[in-house]
Amino acid sequence: MGEIAPEAIRIDPFFLDSPRGPLFCLYLTPAKREPLGGILYIHPFAEEMHKSRRMAALQSRAFAAAGYAVLQLDLTGCGDSASDFGDAHWEAWQDDVRLAHAWLEKQAIESVALWGLRTGASLAAEIARELTGIDRLILWQPVINGELFLNQFLRIKLASEMLSDGQAQSGTKTLRAQLEAGQGVEVGGYSLAPEMAHVLASWKLADQIPPCPTHWFEIGTGEELAPASQRVVDAWTAAGVHLTTHSAEGEPFWVTQEITECPALLEATLKGLSS
Repeated sequence: MGEIAPEAIRIDPFFLDSPRGPLFCLYLTPAKREPLGGILYIHPFAEEMHKSRRMAALQSRAFAAAGYAVLQLDLTGCGDSASDFGDAHWEAWQDDVRLAHAWLEKQAIESVALWGLRTGASLAAEIARELTGIDRLILWQPVINGELFLNQFLRIKLASEMLSDGQAQSGTKTLRAQLEAGQGVEVGGYSLAPEMAHVLASWKLADQIPPCPTHWFEIGTGEELAPASQRVVDAWTAAGVHLTTHSAEGEPFWVTQEITECPALLEATLKGLSS
C-alpha cells in the first residue's frame, strides 16, 4: 500500500459527550468527495490498545483515502477519554459504541461498518445486532473465549512478579478469587474491575451471531485460521452468516514489545472492504 498524500484526507479530533464524561474521537474523511459509507473502529483491551494505535491509524487513513468516513473512538476509561480504566465496564463500552454510531448517523452516513480488533472485534460482533444500518463487520483477530483471555491478561501480573521478585506471589486462581470477592486487581498498570472481569469470564464469541456480512482477519504464517477460530466460523456459517475469512502474514502487533506494522493485513483489509 503506497503513501497517502496528506491533502487526500481530512482528520478532525473532537470530544463526544457521554453520561460518563467526554470521549475522545478522531474523524477521518476523504477530502474531495462525499463518503461512500462510514466505518466505526473499536479498539482492544488495556495495553493492546496502545500497541495497536499505529496500525489503527494506518488502516483508518487508508480507508479515508479510499472514500470512507472513519470514526476512531477511545472508550470510557481508555486513551484520552474520561474516567480511569478501573472505572470502565462492558455496559459502558456498549453505550459508547451506541453514541458513536448515533453520531455517525447524524453526519448523513447511512451505512456503517463496525471494525474492531481483539476485544473490540468481539464487542462489534455483539452490538451489531442492535444497531441500525450496519452493513458489515470487519473483525481483526477477535477474542474467541473471554475466560481464556482474562486468564492470559492476569498472567501479565504473574510475569511481572516473577521478574521483580523471582517468583509469583499469586496464581490466576487466587487473582480470580479476589475478583469474584469484589476486589479489583492491578495488571500491568491497569486496574481491572470485578464487574469487567465477570463479563469477560462468561463471554463466548460463538454466541454472538452477526446480523450482516462479516470479514474475519487473522495474522499467521499460513492460510488457515486457528482451530478455535475455525470452530466459531463454522458455527456462524451454519447459522447463515455470510462470512469471509482472510489470513495475513505478520506479527501480532497488539502484543509485540516494539510498535510493529503488518502491511499484509492493511492490504487484505482494504481489499476485503471492496469485495
